[in-house]
Amino acid sequence: MALTATQVKTAQAKEKDYKLSDEKGLYLLVRSSGRKYWKVKYRFAGKEKKLSLGVYPEISLKDAREGRDEARNLLKRNIDPSAQKQIEKFAVIESVANSFEVVGREWFQVKLSNASDSHKSRSLRMLEKALFPTLGNRSVAEVSAPELLSLLRKIENRGVVDTAHRAKQTAGQVFQYAIVTGRAKRNPANDLTGALRPKNKTHYAAITTPFETGRLMLAIDAFMGTAVVRAGLKLSALLFLRPGEIRHMEWSEIDWSLKRVEIPALKMKMRQPHIVPLSTQALDILRQL
Repeated sequence: MALTATQVKTAQAKEKDYKLSDEKGLYLLVRSSGRKYWKVKYRFAGKEKKLSLGVYPEISLKDAREGRDEARNLLKRNIDPSAQKQIEKFAVIESVANSFEVVGREWFQVKLSNASDSHKSRSLRMLEKALFPTLGNRSVAEVSAPELLSLLRKIENRGVVDTAHRAKQTAGQVFQYAIVTGRAKRNPANDLTGALRPKNKTHYAAITTPFETGRLMLAIDAFMGTAVVRAGLKLSALLFLRPGEIRHMEWSEIDWSLKRVEIPALKMKMRQPHIVPLSTQALDILRQL
């Protein structure tokens, strides 16, 4: 005889555990503690087995019957319901372990361990503010290009196109790390080439006249910052070197007798050293330093 919802609700604990049978192998196990568990009894490969469906009242009588029917449908296809439940449970656990957030934080720890503090801060903020809220719980192997594009479009539509491009770049690095660690087979960011609006470009007017150059030199001379920075600004106008080349100049590269700077070929990524003559003004600045 089938159970009723009232019977299930009013079933009281006894000194020993007992069962209330429903139909087609479904029954309610009432523990002496008062907890109530739904179970299905069935036979597979000639052996009697039991499948747990959950706890009442989280699982209602209706839910339990639906679970029983799903189990019976699996049996019709010669599939063990208990084994199938374990497979599904393992898939969920694996999905959580390989979620975009888990892989993303691992990528951050492994790949950015030697990065500058500012770079690490920007990357972590990009992960936590732009990517994790939407993709964090998704299996890294299941995120598709359209799904990633939808997220990037939302960022883009806020008017921060550059941020959308940086989010795409960061996500792409996480997906690439997932591939090399065996947790994904594709990098959906690679499929989005050209999908975003071009980055915003800021153009700065070049100084092309003697008058403007004079104003610049006066501004440098009046600079109120540190002496080293002021010297660097003055040398940039006298030596025509890139800012990085001036910043990384070493005393060993200055030939005082020949009055020149000789930047090693390795530093310049060239086959021969880069030699720059030193004017009287440049020598004075270096001596002051």
